[in-house]
Amino acid sequence: MYISILISSYNKGNYLEDCIQSCLSQDSNNFEIILLDNFSTDKTELVLKKYKNKIKIFRNKRVSSHPCINQIDQLVKGFNYSSGEVICLLDADDIFYNNKISEIRNFFINNQSIEVVFDLPTVQSLQSFSKFNNAAKMQNTVWPTIIPTSSISIRKKLFKECINIGLFSWYNILEIDFRINVYARVLKNNFRILDSSLNIYRQVEGSIMSSHKKYSKFWWERRLQAHQFMKKWFSKKNQSYTTIDYLFTKIIVNMFNLKNLFT
Repeated sequence: MYISILISSYNKGNYLEDCIQSCLSQDSNNFEIILLDNFSTDKTELVLKKYKNKIKIFRNKRVSSHPCINQIDQLVKGFNYSSGEVICLLDADDIFYNNKISEIRNFFINNQSIEVVFDLPTVQSLQSFSKFNNAAKMQNTVWPTIIPTSSISIRKKLFKECINIGLFSWYNILEIDFRINVYARVLKNNFRILDSSLNIYRQVEGSIMSSHKKYSKFWWERRLQAHQFMKKWFSKKNQSYTTIDYLFTKIIVNMFNLKNLFT
């Protein structure tokens, strides 16, 4: 089974070499590394020159002022360049353990009906390491705890399906990990979460969510989009989606908007 690793990157030069090295150091072979860069303005270019003969590098301009949309655009383009039967997503500031590809390959070979695999990462914050907390939620009323992008491995057929049905369209502040988590775990219910940690999820400055505090205006707006996303895709399954949290979130966002009108 051939596997494609898709790395999305923008101004992650301080972390990029560790990321690439973690892929090149896998205890397995028969995979490709595809890196998508939005013409970074930091030291990324120096790193890419060093590895240009070892990985496939594609550069494209940012298509939006919203980082989430740019990341999705990168990964869709990378998917179109890919040859693997399975796609492993990787943020440029994260790291794969050296058994990631072999473990993912073995799982998919032995579980032909499963379309998406999530592994629970080791979370690195400064110099502290901890296990990702996959807190249980009632998935029929709210989205599940979102397992990060670098912990998602998905069959090529399903990724193509996500593109074709428009799962990656609209909702300019919803990341790709949210969309795939919801689609695979709530709507399709065809996934597996591995107990083993196969990557390090680094909480660093400059990540998509790092500059937005909990309960800020952006936080509430993003939460509202998440509810709207859920409502849309529930309706496609002829299911209703109404929660107290959804109604409360709409009230809070409206209050923020009214405040802006009078300040």
